[in-house]
Amino acid sequence: MWRHAMVGLGLMAGVLAAAPAVQAQDQSFGVTLGYFALRGDDGRVDGDVLNANRCIDVTFACEPLFFEVSDFNGATIGAEWLIGITEFLEAGASIGFQQRTVPSIYDLVTFPDSSEIEQDLKLRIVPMTATVRFVPTGRTSGVQPYIGAGIGLLAWRYSETGDFVDVFTDEIFAASYSDSGTEVVPVILGGVRAPVGDAFLAGGELRWQRGDAPLHEDFVGDRIDLGGLTFQAVFHFRF
Repeated sequence: MWRHAMVGLGLMAGVLAAAPAVQAQDQSFGVTLGYFALRGDDGRVDGDVLNANRCIDVTFACEPLFFEVSDFNGATIGAEWLIGITEFLEAGASIGFQQRTVPSIYDLVTFPDSSEIEQDLKLRIVPMTATVRFVPTGRTSGVQPYIGAGIGLLAWRYSETGDFVDVFTDEIFAASYSDSGTEVVPVILGGVRAPVGDAFLAGGELRWQRGDAPLHEDFVGDRIDLGGLTFQAVFHFRF
């Protein structure tokens, strides 16, 4: 975990350190507000815990939980720092936060009194990214479309808390499981922005990340897919 964290942070620092000395107005700091959507059912990594919990693509005894992968989609917030390298290139570093708790129940099994067997599934991802962007119209134009790529360090935590069923004995028991870690992943982005007055920029961006992480043996699946798309509005202050 710590080795991955140090590698990812080192890559971010390297991208920014590679930028030449810039004037003050070639830097900007901003916030991002958006929506993160996980990869869909059919595109998730083999052994993914969310698909396994719903008994999709498993070859062993299984009692499916009732929820959808899209239930984990939700709001994101972040901060970003950009530095101009040339009129058409810039480097950036950002950090974000996304978290979602999804209630679930067993689809086919209940307590003896017919009440539902309930769980809370929780996924948190804190993405830290270093990127380089190309702005074909120039960083001082009236409309600034851009594309970019970089490296992301995803700090994640996944947990399941509630009541569960032993598929071999039908015993119902209370438990809490959790796992966490960091993963280095590729990031691709694109967007468009425009100046608002002399000091502000506003726009919209689409950001793609792909990656997955191993889970310990307490979970039904042995991996968790962390890939997905982020749709976000960006607001920058140039200084």
